[in-house]
Amino acid sequence: MALKHLDDKNFQEEVGQGTALVDFYADWCGPCKTIAPIVEQLATEYEGKIVIGKVNVDEAQATTASFGVTSIPTLILLKDGKEIKRFVGITMKNQLQEALNKYV
Repeated sequence: MALKHLDDKNFQEEVGQGTALVDFYADWCGPCKTIAPIVEQLATEYEGKIVIGKVNVDEAQATTASFGVTSIPTLILLKDGKEIKRFVGITMKNQLQEALNKYV
């Protein structure tokens, strides 16, 4: 599966190099469930080009805190582990693709 499940232990290893889009979510979050299929589609479309992963904010509190995520869903585009763009709330697929295409 193209979508990576990230946590405090594997986060840096999985997204520290190259470009990554990380979805910070929680199982109880309604808007997170709305955006989940879009994130899964992007993971398939960009497989081998950009790492796309999900971080459960309840389980990976250190990673969540290190990025200052205070509301979900939050999607963060990273380059070599550094934030380059942040999307908060439900974001349209074409907006995400536009951002990702700059780094493919």
